[in-house]
Parts: sequence; C-alpha cells; structure tokens
Amino acid sequence: MTAYSYRASTLEGKIVEGTIDAADHGAVAIKLQDMGLLPIRVGIATKKSALAREIEWPWKGRGISRKHLLVFTQELHTLVRSGFPLDRSLSVLSQLAESEALSQVIQDVLKEVKGGRSFSEALGKYPEVFPKIYINMIRAGEAGGAMEDVLGRIASFLETSEHLRSYFVGALIYPVLLSVVGIASVTILTLFVVPRFVAVFEDTGLPLPLPMAILKGIGDFFTGYWWLVILGIVLAIVSIRRSRSTVEGRLRWDRWLLRAPLLGEVVRKIEVARFARTLGTLLHGGVPLLQGMTIVREIIGNQGIATLIDPIRNGIKKGEGIAKPMKQSGVFPPLAMHLIEVGEESGKLETMLVQVADVYDGEVRNSIRNLIAFFEPALILVMGIIIGTIVVSMLMAIFSINDVPL
Repeated sequence: MTAYSYRASTLEGKIVEGTIDAADHGAVAIKLQDMGLLPIRVGIATKKSALAREIEWPWKGRGISRKHLLVFTQELHTLVRSGFPLDRSLSVLSQLAESEALSQVIQDVLKEVKGGRSFSEALGKYPEVFPKIYINMIRAGEAGGAMEDVLGRIASFLETSEHLRSYFVGALIYPVLLSVVGIASVTILTLFVVPRFVAVFEDTGLPLPLPMAILKGIGDFFTGYWWLVILGIVLAIVSIRRSRSTVEGRLRWDRWLLRAPLLGEVVRKIEVARFARTLGTLLHGGVPLLQGMTIVREIIGNQGIATLIDPIRNGIKKGEGIAKPMKQSGVFPPLAMHLIEVGEESGKLETMLVQVADVYDGEVRNSIRNLIAFFEPALILVMGIIIGTIVVSMLMAIFSINDVPL
C-alpha cells in the first residue's frame, strides 16, 4: 500500500485535504467517492521537514507559471466533467490555487462570469496569463457546447508542451554546470595561481617562460580592465536585444538561427511540432481553419517561419487547401507533408496534425540528445586543453627554475 495525498470537494463545495493508503490512484478515487468526496487532485504523499514547513520562500506565490496554469486547467476539467457548474468550479479553484496571483485572477474571472460575461471574454482580460490558443478554444467550446472536451484538450496540450520544455531544460543542466565549473577553474588558475609563480620568477630575477608570460598578460588584462570586459558584454547584450526588438532585426536573427549548423535543424523541428500541435488542437476544439492559422502565426516563435504562414493562409482562402501551400513554403519536412496530405484527403486533418506533432516532439528529443552528446565531450575537450595548457605552463616554469645553477 502507498500513501497518497489528496484534495477533494464535498457536495457542498468545501475543500478537504488529507492522506490515504491505497494500491493506486484509481483505488484512492474509489475510496474518496465512498466517503462522499469528489477527488480533485491525487498524488503520492511526500514528507516535508519541519524546517521546510516553517520557511516561506520569498519568491513563492509570485507570478503565474505554466505549471500553475496546467494544474488549474486539469482541475477545472475534473470539476466540469463531474457536473459542477462553471461558477462553482471557479469558486473552488480560487481556494485551491497554489499561487496567490492565480487565485486573484480566478476570483476576478468569476466576478466577470457572474456579471454576465462569457468565460472566454473573462479570460481575455488576462492575455498575459491565458494564451490566445486557450481563449479561442474556450470560445469554440462555448459555441459548440463542448466545454468538457475542450478543457481536456487544452490540458493535454499544456501538459505536452510542459513536458517538452522540462526535458529541454533538464538536458541543459549538465552542460551549463560543466561550463560554469570550467570557467571558474580557469579563472582561479589565471588570477590566483599563476601570479604566485610570476612572483617567484620576479624574486629570482629570471625571465618568464613564454607560456607563463602569455598567461600573466591575460591575467593582468582581466585584473586591470575587468570593467571593460563587463562593459563589452553588457553592450553586446543590449545591442543584440535592441536588434531583436525591431521587426527586421528579429527576422534576420531568426533566419540566421535556422541556417545555423546543428542548432538550426533542432529549431526547425521544434517550430514544426509547435505549429502542428497548436493547429491540430485548435481544429479539434472547433476553431475554423483560417482563424486557427492566424493564431498559429502569433504563437510560432521563429519569425523566419512565422512569415511563411501568411502565404499558406492566402492559399487556403483561394481554395488550394492547406497541404499545397505548405509544401510550397519549403519549411515543412517531407514526412510532415505526407501525413498532412493524407489527413486532408481523408478529412482527418486535425488528427494527422497531432500525430505530426507527436512524431516531431520525439524528433526534437532525439535531436537535443544528439546535440548534447556532441556538445558535452567537445566542451570537456576544450576545457581540458585550456586547463592542461595552464598546468603545463606552470610545470615548465618549475622545471626552468630547477635548471638554474646555484
């Protein structure tokens, strides 16, 4: 038996929390229903230390993360599927929200709904919290009377996106850590260890070996002109950000990124997967194709690809369908085009788009894994050469001192 923590609602709408022993999640749900409770969230219980319970981290509760939005959508889907009215569901979720900011947003949305606005209109007041795909799918669900199904699809979309983002961040942890440790090691050797060897040569009046003289020059430069290095880095960052803030600069940057060795192919696959999943989810939710293409254009991160959405949309307006103008864009891989053509011919375009997204999500994971597999040993080799050069230079200096006649 495993201990599970749960949050549930009574028939009166009161929130109940606790732990229960059961064989699996399904057994927990059955036990809670037998107790007259509606399960909202079930997970394996984790023990927290007294210190962790007493400390309130200063950043906790600030802002609304993607994870908070995902949990909110999943819980709203659970309540609506169980027959709870929308206003009552929002009232319950305002109490359950892990973020105070999200709790306040839910309460404001609830006020708008009670005031006569539609759910999608109320969500539209917070575009920084609810993305356009979210609001448009809710609007389509309201029009078609399929709110439960739409909420389930939104939750699935957000969950898949969060898993991919988490995988990408997790894959970068080791290379970033390795880079930080390598840079710190080189900095310590250059600024603290090398000067001690230099002092020995100065005391004995011996000339510095060439490698040690080079290291001394590098160390002196960073010690004397560290402010210039920092200023250069800041100016470079500001220059890049200003360039990317303009439409032309962002377009040039994104097009260069698509042509970059190794990285360009990964970016292309990420955008293809995002395009396919977003459009497929919108079509599943009842959003018209042309409107869906407009939303997709705003969601695509790479402007080099986003600018190609307009010709595709114009082709759809002319009655050419979606497959032909997509093929003419030259962005989408052959496999993706084949699946989309089959989906369009069979009348199951939304299903094929989601399948394309699943395929390329897997391709993105493989590409990131291969990129990291190449980058890690290359980084280790570069850092090894740099640190090895410094160590060998110090050893040569030591040997040159030993060769001096007494």
